[in-house]
Amino acid sequence: MPDDGEIISAALDKARELGADVAGAVAAARLVDCPSAVADWHRGSQADRGTYIVLGLYHDPEHPELDLWEVGRGTPGDRILAGIGKALARWFEEEYGIRSRLIPYRLQEGGIYLKDAACMAGLGRMGRNNLVIVPRHGPRVRFRAVWTDLDSPGGDLPGEEPSCAGCEGCCVAACPMGSFVTGRFSRERCLARMDADKASGRGAIDHCRACELTCPGRTTGRQP
Repeated sequence: MPDDGEIISAALDKARELGADVAGAVAAARLVDCPSAVADWHRGSQADRGTYIVLGLYHDPEHPELDLWEVGRGTPGDRILAGIGKALARWFEEEYGIRSRLIPYRLQEGGIYLKDAACMAGLGRMGRNNLVIVPRHGPRVRFRAVWTDLDSPGGDLPGEEPSCAGCEGCCVAACPMGSFVTGRFSRERCLARMDADKASGRGAIDHCRACELTCPGRTTGRQP
């Protein structure tokens, strides 16, 4: 029987085989007090043991339909990620008899801070636009996670190298909501646009992606 680290390594390969563009692992205990959890005064992970396998799917700007949001259904891209996650959870149980489950997307339903998890798993670094800048894919990656009952190998958190070094701030100029007016990203201003979109009564909603699509995606760090 392989050890936990070997199984996690095999799981990352399996995740990419199932369709994830990037995949990484982070110990659940590290998410409990992650930066976003501390800022929100909220527990960052309901589990304090086991490992989260973080799955990322590239959303090509040439396929905007992946991001079309519908009431009760979310987006097609998220449904693809959920399918990959469920298949990976089945693989864990069928291959090794290890308990695993897809984590809900929404924090209120038992989810985790996915962007923090992606950064801690080494998939990228947080950008000025509050999106994870992923090598080769820039900020155009969406995430989901699978919890599995394995001990994740330890390791240092990624350093604080700036992912936006040398950029003139394309996202700042592009934002229609003035989300950077104070010099720092305002989640409230950004969410106001998203909430207004959802309240519009339209069917499939094409949310604003201005800061994402104008980002040149300059990256630092290792290629996952």
